[in-house]
Amino acid sequence: MYFSSFPNIVYDSKGQGNPKVVTNLLKRVAIRSKVKNSAMLYDTYDIKNGDTPESLADQLYNDPQLHWVILLTNDITDRYHDWPMYEQQFNTYLNEKYDNPDGVHHYEISQTSGDTSTKIEVYNNSALFSGDTDFYSNATTITNREYEEREQDKKRQIKLLDPAFLDQFVEEYKVLMGESVL
Repeated sequence: MYFSSFPNIVYDSKGQGNPKVVTNLLKRVAIRSKVKNSAMLYDTYDIKNGDTPESLADQLYNDPQLHWVILLTNDITDRYHDWPMYEQQFNTYLNEKYDNPDGVHHYEISQTSGDTSTKIEVYNNSALFSGDTDFYSNATTITNREYEEREQDKKRQIKLLDPAFLDQFVEEYKVLMGESVL
């Protein structure tokens, strides 16, 4: 379904005067910001371990082939890096990326001003390692594992298009894909 909406183009891949009709995989469309930011069109969802775009599309839209709707509405262009990993994948990734998964990734210092509170990340090249022990005692250690878990958690909350708007969304996608930019 997703690729069937892509337009065809004439392309000479070798530049030898022997063009072929191919699918233009570089064609892209974006969701209008007014649609993207409309809270009434979407429900928020926290991805659970084992959820895939296909399984969610099957549950929500009764069609796993509509997984691209979930990916498009969440600006996910690389499902292998933008989608949260399974627990086993995550542990493998962590062990391959870091010599010591429980080693120090960075430090955090809480900073408050009025009603606003934020955490500032402090890395090895900061005053933290220049002998300022008071600075060091106020910092919280964040391990590689904690950092990567936070990154995964950011990916877990997604928006799911309300099924009532699915047909209209798919039709608009087809129209936009059919429009030429030339």
